[in-house]
Amino acid sequence: MNGQRFFVVGAGGQLGGHLLDTAGDRSIVALTSRDIDVTDGGSVARALAGLSAGDVVVNASAYTAVDAAETDRDVAYAVNENGPRHLAAATRAAGARLIHVSTDYVFAEPMLDENGAPRPFEPTDPTGSPATVYGASKLAGERAARTADPTTVVVRTAWVFTGRRGSSDFVATMIRLEDERDTLRVVDDQTGSPTYARDLAAGLWELADVLDTDPLRTGAVLHATNAQTATWHGLARAVFAELDADPARVLPCTTDEFPRPAPRPSYSVLSARSWADVGLTPLRTWRDALHAALTARSDDRPDLR
Repeated sequence: MNGQRFFVVGAGGQLGGHLLDTAGDRSIVALTSRDIDVTDGGSVARALAGLSAGDVVVNASAYTAVDAAETDRDVAYAVNENGPRHLAAATRAAGARLIHVSTDYVFAEPMLDENGAPRPFEPTDPTGSPATVYGASKLAGERAARTADPTTVVVRTAWVFTGRRGSSDFVATMIRLEDERDTLRVVDDQTGSPTYARDLAAGLWELADVLDTDPLRTGAVLHATNAQTATWHGLARAVFAELDADPARVLPCTTDEFPRPAPRPSYSVLSARSWADVGLTPLRTWRDALHAALTARSDDRPDLR
């Protein structure tokens, strides 16, 4: 669409940075926390004052400190629930569209297959009552956004990493610890789908380009992660292997041996079926994505956005 603009909210974050890097020739309005306070309806209205019919807002902003949220409940809900509500109100008023990024933490209990084993979550599965403030606040944000603008497309993802220098994500942390410690212990009884932020960003742009097609024109909930699964221990060993370090230096431990303020799900794999069903390109395997991330890191500089 001629004149179409794409507003990236949370442009200073890990996903936001990759959204800017992969935007191609799209007309981008990058909004960091200096430009917009999603918890303040007035700030959102001012930052999106130029929003027009046909424009797209991608919300990559979130309160993601899972443990801190347990005692910082008000701030978590202000960002994760009120923020999407304010953005969705703006897109609905302008006739624009909202893509809102959410999380696997919205689910409360694993879904079981006919053999009683955990199976990947579908968007249509019941969310229940999430066990963490983070998860509950993100679920509230999904609902608030879809109520304020029913055409909102929610994209749930999981275990997002960049590996960039200066980042605090899991992969970047493992890179740092490989250099600092002889051995380390990593949880081996939690399973998910590691997701490279750059792959997710490219997928979100593909989604943004087809929002006006069926069935997306009326809103949707989709899941997007890199393919295949891992435990945190398996992911850490893969990082070491990419660094030509001995993966045996990464020792397994249980969740009980590594207690955290917020409980982590034992199984939080998201099914990619909904993504493929609307014609979007499945994301490559997390192992291939990890290799790409660490290869790109050799030319990377600290992310100063």
